[in-house]
Amino acid sequence: MSEQSTAIPKKRTVNCRGILIDLSTPAVMGILNVTPDSFFDGGKYNEASKLIEKAKLHLQAGAAILDIGAVSTRPKAPGVTEAEEMERLIPAVTLLRAQFPTAVLSVDTYRSSVARAAVDAGADMINDVSGGQLDEQMFATIAELQVPYVLMHMQGTPETMQDAPEYVDVTEEVLSFFIQRLDTLRRIGVHDVIVDPGFGFGKSLEHNYQLLSDLDQFQVLGVPILCGFSRKSMINKVLGTSPEEALNGTTVLNTLALLRGVNILRVHDVKEASEAVKLTAALPA
Repeated sequence: MSEQSTAIPKKRTVNCRGILIDLSTPAVMGILNVTPDSFFDGGKYNEASKLIEKAKLHLQAGAAILDIGAVSTRPKAPGVTEAEEMERLIPAVTLLRAQFPTAVLSVDTYRSSVARAAVDAGADMINDVSGGQLDEQMFATIAELQVPYVLMHMQGTPETMQDAPEYVDVTEEVLSFFIQRLDTLRRIGVHDVIVDPGFGFGKSLEHNYQLLSDLDQFQVLGVPILCGFSRKSMINKVLGTSPEEALNGTTVLNTLALLRGVNILRVHDVKEASEAVKLTAALPA
């Protein structure tokens, strides 16, 4: 489905505190985990100097957005209290805001209280893996804060999402979820929304690849699309690789998503994703 045939003209910008981010050329979001247990880079950036260095490398490699997370949402990840999340996250946001005053900082959280504290500390965007399902106050908080919001689809919770995910039609059901949630957000005055199909979040291997195959259908929503494949099991289960060996597979899936109209790639490896963006942009329209 081409963008020209969508029912709603696609929004190509998001407003981050008065600065418009143009997504007509796809952007790269660099992952910064301040967690001890994330599936690929847990514990690597808990020291301030290492976090600053990684953020600097992401920005130099072409990241338009830095996404900071303090809770692992890998399958079966143990819960983290609000206090623990705050203790990890807010100092990191404060530090990065001071070190990189012009960088766009996104915070990966499903808690409205953490979202509010993060924005107060200097964050520009909220990335919610639950799409507002784990905190009923999240939508109202985003409406009040007036920051861009990444609305992700997840079936279940991180603890349960991969137990036995079931859909009659995964693409239709995820699209329906977005249509309903976008309508709610628009009604309360949230205008800068990015959707993320949630690869690996309550989906089987087959569900993930069906969503990727159908990704162009999400253009009908009229909002930017974010995808995160970086080093995930949907690569490793097909190739027999580990997360450490999955960079090439990640680049392949990133490229397929770019060819289907994705606007933001969320990745651990910014340089390679930026190269995929540049190469796909060289194709004639």
